[in-house]
Amino acid sequence: MQSYFLGIDFGTSGARAIAIDLENKIHAEVSYLFPSTALEERVNHWQHTLWQLLNQIPTEVRSHLQAIAINGTSSTILLCDKNGIPLYPPQMYNDTCDPASLELLTNLAPAGHPVLSASSSLAKLLGMSRTVDMASVRYLMHQADWLSCLLHGRPGLSDDHNSLKLGYDPELSAYPDWFHQSPLSQLLPLRPQVLRPGSKVSPIQHHLADRFDIPSECQICAGTTDSIAAFIASGANQPGMAVTSLGSTLVLKLLSPTRVDLADYGIYSHRLGNNWLVGGASNTGGAVLQSFFSTSELIELSQHIDPHQPSPLNYYPLLKPGERFPINDPFLEPQLTPRPEDPVMFLQGLLESLARIEAQGYRLLEAHGAPPLKAVYTAGGGAQNTVWQTIRQRHLQVPCSAAQHQQAAYGTALLAAHGSPL
Repeated sequence: MQSYFLGIDFGTSGARAIAIDLENKIHAEVSYLFPSTALEERVNHWQHTLWQLLNQIPTEVRSHLQAIAINGTSSTILLCDKNGIPLYPPQMYNDTCDPASLELLTNLAPAGHPVLSASSSLAKLLGMSRTVDMASVRYLMHQADWLSCLLHGRPGLSDDHNSLKLGYDPELSAYPDWFHQSPLSQLLPLRPQVLRPGSKVSPIQHHLADRFDIPSECQICAGTTDSIAAFIASGANQPGMAVTSLGSTLVLKLLSPTRVDLADYGIYSHRLGNNWLVGGASNTGGAVLQSFFSTSELIELSQHIDPHQPSPLNYYPLLKPGERFPINDPFLEPQLTPRPEDPVMFLQGLLESLARIEAQGYRLLEAHGAPPLKAVYTAGGGAQNTVWQTIRQRHLQVPCSAAQHQQAAYGTALLAAHGSPL
């Protein structure tokens, strides 16, 4: 009897599910776009999306699922009660804490620690703890934790990829001693128990097994972040190989034998097998392009760009003030002028600037201990733009190619099937 393994990806604009067999062949793939909604309604739509994805998986696949894993956006957090029910709207991946909370955290955590960013999970938790009523809060849960909990029913569990920016040390497999200092000590009970990505947590809840015709023994596994799932899916498996995710944001991941953590530059490392995944996430990316051009316009205008001829325009494309990497500045202003009348010239200026920021990011990683860049795989919607790829290759000076598998859901399915593939 065939067995299937389901990976679910909750990204910035929608969600996708992919089912594979033990030989990594895809047997089902479905997607669902998030509706435009108020922040207060977002978690309800996440739950609705999860049920929609499960419903869309063909019954012949769903009825033979052996494991499910979920990824979510990094540092998207929820404060939940004892039953895992969110008490407040989520803090999203690109939200930041107030400057006073970040300054307080800077006095507690070691210099260069990944939590020392205004958008880290711990910075957001500390900031919220100073502004909202925490009396009923029992758990901090990342987006992937909460969605997984809907399936297995055990709140308070996470994975070391999502928990890195909460302060968890994957090298020690523990939270650090400095977490016991006030005022962080008051937050100790909220920290999730951390598991390795892909490890089995618990079977799916019986009522959901019955509702979706999923075997009651189907295991829900610890998840990961969307960008790490995209890396796992890409086929990159040697130090010096990297993946750039060109989605709503720009995420860089470079496989390295050496751990590099430098919060001053937005650099952090996740453990991946026997290596480290070093990188950072910029707030620039495809969302900026889509704020100026429709998808059809991006396709049409790109055809008129000569990617071998550099643009003289130098932008820093952001939707709003604030950047994480390669510049860690929560107040960095967007730079989108001068804007030429010719939309082709404007688009090329944006693409060149995004490529310049990407190259700056990889140079920064190497300067602080990561191996030299050998090759870049590209994931995300931007990977389809061949003109952009040529521009990027000119800036990066290494081979650029599309990832073997473009979807983060595929990498998460690999986690469900095999544990950590690397």
